[in-house]
Amino acid sequence: MWAPWRMAYIKDEHAGRLSEDACVLCDLAEMGDDEAALILYRGRRSYLVLNLFPYNNGHLMAVPYDHLDSLRAVPSETRAEMMELITRAQSVLEETMRPQGYNVGINQGAAAGAGIADHLHMHLVPRWSGDTNFMPAIGDTRVIPQHIEETYALLRQGF
Repeated sequence: MWAPWRMAYIKDEHAGRLSEDACVLCDLAEMGDDEAALILYRGRRSYLVLNLFPYNNGHLMAVPYDHLDSLRAVPSETRAEMMELITRAQSVLEETMRPQGYNVGINQGAAAGAGIADHLHMHLVPRWSGDTNFMPAIGDTRVIPQHIEETYALLRQGF
């Protein structure tokens, strides 16, 4: 299996699109090119972005603009907007990709699996029956059948 796009993740280069010093999620919000940043939608307090290193096609995140590391620190209005964005994203995913289920969650802190522990964000991962196979279990590899730019174009029209 050939997955050269994973090397950016392994090397923590984030595809060369972001500065080394700043927070990846803050940089995405400030890039000025939502398509290049894979930002699907901007709310007043948070935004929806496709995960550059997805667990499944359509894996996206609701991210507050504020750089905060815990759910308690995020203002209630922002938490509410993040949930509204996740709910809206489910509607768009259902119209465009027709998933049969979802994983929704927040990994707060490195010990909980947060890859970006100092900027809290919420994940929405669409799921289909049979999307988990021998590759992740045996080969420690995920099969993502659609290029992320194609997924972006498909979902973006829903927002």
